[in-house]
Amino acid sequence: MKMEERLNRMEHATVPPADGHAAPIAAPIPQGDEQHSSIVNPIIEAHAVVKVFDTGKVKVPALRGVSFAVGRGEMVAIMGPSGSGKTTLLNCLAGLEAIDAGQIIVDRTDIATLNDKTKTAYRARHMGFVFQFYNLLPVLSAVENVELPLVVSGVNTKEARERAMRVLELVRLKEWAAHKPAELSGGQRQRVTIARALVNEPAIVWADEPTGDLDSETADEIIGLMQDLNARHGQTFVIVTHDAGVGARCGRIIKMRDGQIIDDGLGHVADPRSFSGDGQARPVASNE
Repeated sequence: MKMEERLNRMEHATVPPADGHAAPIAAPIPQGDEQHSSIVNPIIEAHAVVKVFDTGKVKVPALRGVSFAVGRGEMVAIMGPSGSGKTTLLNCLAGLEAIDAGQIIVDRTDIATLNDKTKTAYRARHMGFVFQFYNLLPVLSAVENVELPLVVSGVNTKEARERAMRVLELVRLKEWAAHKPAELSGGQRQRVTIARALVNEPAIVWADEPTGDLDSETADEIIGLMQDLNARHGQTFVIVTHDAGVGARCGRIIKMRDGQIIDDGLGHVADPRSFSGDGQARPVASNE
């Protein structure tokens, strides 16, 4: 099926559960024994996730019992001060870093149960990545950078080139396909990165500070593009950002502090002063 046809179907259809039964209800924040059933048909679920960095001399808790969910087709921002665990959470959700406790389910797959080879293949098929500093190969043209994940995955060169050109057109860069990164502006390079993230038609796009290296006008343009892709093609976007303006453009903001989710954007709020020794945030307010 051509990409345009697939994306058009995504626009007009609800994705059914893989097993034909009702999708599980996720609990965005565990607060004591209380669970909130707010996300139906989640594509991302984190349950009591713990991540500790061990330097050999000291153990630093990066994530402390994080639980939340993201619905299929959502565009979500994860925000918080530096050191709050935003990027670590994104890396764990994407399977780039192992967790020490808890469970992460991505599109009904328990990421922790996959070996490294299977996990890499899973990411290549189901996930796209957008980074602050582009991570483009300087010796390759825009279209060569975009088609690279397909070629590595074994797609024949003719099909890879056709698919790469289609997504470059989608991000309005078709006429720049032959240009190398050094010949592109910052905004254009980030568009190439987005095209590369989309070329495998992933269910989820992870973006870590995608506008951090851009001026405000270009940043606004890039987030507008992500909004458009999310609205028209139904792909789930999870964006880590310091920029309140970026967060405001997303459908929901998840706020973090000290390795905890203090507000899941669904009316479930925890006071970080109430954190207990077991790493769980106790409920102090609800807007429901």
